[in-house]
Amino acid sequence: MINNSGDPFHSHELFLNALDFEREVIEFFAPFYGFDRDNLWGIVTFSGTDGNNHGIYFGSKCLENKTHKKPIVYVSDAAHYSNMRLADLQNFELRLIPSDIHGCMIPEEFEKALVPNRPALIIYAMGTTFKGGIDNQDKLNAILAKYPSIVAYRHVDAALFGGYLPYTKYRDVVNRKVHPFDSIAVSGHKFFSMDEPAGIFLTTEDVLKNQNPYQVSYLNGNMPMINCSRSALAPLKLWWLIHHVGEDGFTEQADGMLERAEWLKEKLDAMGWPAGLEPMSNTVYFKRPNEAIVEKYGLAPDYDERLGGELSHIVVMRHVTKEALQGFLDDLENSNGK
Repeated sequence: MINNSGDPFHSHELFLNALDFEREVIEFFAPFYGFDRDNLWGIVTFSGTDGNNHGIYFGSKCLENKTHKKPIVYVSDAAHYSNMRLADLQNFELRLIPSDIHGCMIPEEFEKALVPNRPALIIYAMGTTFKGGIDNQDKLNAILAKYPSIVAYRHVDAALFGGYLPYTKYRDVVNRKVHPFDSIAVSGHKFFSMDEPAGIFLTTEDVLKNQNPYQVSYLNGNMPMINCSRSALAPLKLWWLIHHVGEDGFTEQADGMLERAEWLKEKLDAMGWPAGLEPMSNTVYFKRPNEAIVEKYGLAPDYDERLGGELSHIVVMRHVTKEALQGFLDDLENSNGK
C-alpha cells in the first residue's frame, strides 16, 4: 500500500507515497485555470465533492481570519447537491439562490439575498448537474463590486466542465486571470475518465496562509487539508494521463464531445422534439421519452414546469459516439412521439 499522507508542496518524511507525482499533476493543471506556479497550492482529491468540501472549508477559514465573522454560503438551487450538503455538514447558513430556465444563478436574486454585514462565500456552478448551465461570473462579480463592505471568497464547482473547458475556445471561463476566483474543484473521473472517483483542488498560497495551522510532528509539516490519508494511486493515474494523452489529446476529445452534442441537438430540433443545449455544454436535455427508452438508455429524470414538465438528458462524453446517439434517435422516432 502507498499512502499520500502529507502535503505535496512541503517536506515529508514518509516513504511509499506518490507526493512528488501529485505535485507534478497539480503544477501541470494549474496554468489551465490561471494559477501561477509561484502562488499555488493543491491536492488530488477523492472526488469533486471532496474538492468542494475543501473549497468551502478553505474559503470559510480565509474569510473568518480576515473578518472575524462566519460567512454565509451562496449557491444556486441548480448546482450540485453536494454543495448544499457540505454547507450543512460544516454548519453554515446557506442562501439557496433561484436559477433561471437555463440552470444559471439569477444575479438579481443573488443581490436580494446578500447580507451586507457578513462575509460571502459564493459557489459558482461551472456546468449544473442536469442542464449544464454556467453561472455568469461577470454579472455576479459586478453585483459584489456594488457592496465593497462585503468580503468575498469565490469557489468554482467545475466538476465535469472544468475538465474539458480549458482545452476549448471557451477556456477563459475557467481562467481566474479573466474571471477572478479563489479556488476550484475539478473531477478526475468525468472528462478524464479515471476508473475511480478522484479530482483536483486548486487554490493559492495566499489562501493557504489563512488556514488554521496544524503542525503534525510525524509528518514533519503543517497539514492544511481535511483528509489525512489520501489515495496515492489517483495521482499516478492522472500523471499517466498527462503523459499519454496530454493537452493535444484532451483538446481533440473536448472538441469531439461538443461537436457531437451540437449534432444531437440539431437532430432533435429536426424531429421537433423539445430539447436544449446551453453554451459551452456537452449536456443535451429534452422532453422525457417513454419508459422503455428511459430504461434502455438509463436516462436520468428531472422536472421543470417552465420547460413543459418531465425531462431527461444525455451527457455526451468521449465514449458516446454518433452511432450510439443515432440509435437513440431512431428509437425516439419509432416511439411515435410517446
